[in-house]
Amino acid sequence: MSSMSRRHLMMAATGLAAAVATPRIVHAQAAAPTAATPFTLPPLTYPIAAFEPHIDAKTMEIHHDRHHQAYVTNLNTFAKDNPQIAASPIVDVLGKLGDVPEAIRTGVRNNLGGHANHTMFWQIMGPNGGKPDGDVLAAIDSDLGGMEKFQTDFNAAGGRQFGSGWVFVIVDKSGKLSIETRPNQDTPIMDGKRALMGNDVWEHAYYLTYQNRRPDYLKAWWNTVNWKVIGERYAAAKAGTLGV
Repeated sequence: MSSMSRRHLMMAATGLAAAVATPRIVHAQAAAPTAATPFTLPPLTYPIAAFEPHIDAKTMEIHHDRHHQAYVTNLNTFAKDNPQIAASPIVDVLGKLGDVPEAIRTGVRNNLGGHANHTMFWQIMGPNGGKPDGDVLAAIDSDLGGMEKFQTDFNAAGGRQFGSGWVFVIVDKSGKLSIETRPNQDTPIMDGKRALMGNDVWEHAYYLTYQNRRPDYLKAWWNTVNWKVIGERYAAAKAGTLGV
């Protein structure tokens, strides 16, 4: 074999190894809504493997690309005959579920709630998320007893949530914080409230790595939190502009 051929083979092998080692990235540019698909899956802005070993890449891929996509697909099906559910802001539809036609109300509750919860979830996570500071840290200290107590109480609430659901930090317009849980894909928006942050305690969020050890997942999840984004959400809540 010529030196040129050997060199080409080595370059090809190196390129293949790099391609295998490089984690898949979900592109930051979302598909544009259309009349047929007014709801779209928000893309991740970090590599799918960004949170290993705390959350494995396969769990992230299944959670985002399949579970969240299913909510979006179902919503677009509902919107074909009920375009009004896509014509208003998500917070308005979820805040007035009684106005949604009864035939699709449960479906909208579950799928639009899931869409809102997961959109928040991907947003508040990120690699190298830092630590809370400024106003949000002051609120954690004053309202939740400091970071150690806050994390302990948050994890305990998430562990107590029976079956599927979420644990949230609720923020009111004055900036006051509290911890609440919701079943299934219910969201504080349905009660006229806003979530500063929240953790998904459905088994699909953690089962591949943690199996039935939800408390271990709840503890590990703090390594994925993006405190810069949470600080921005806190400022938006006090300004009255926080959405999902």
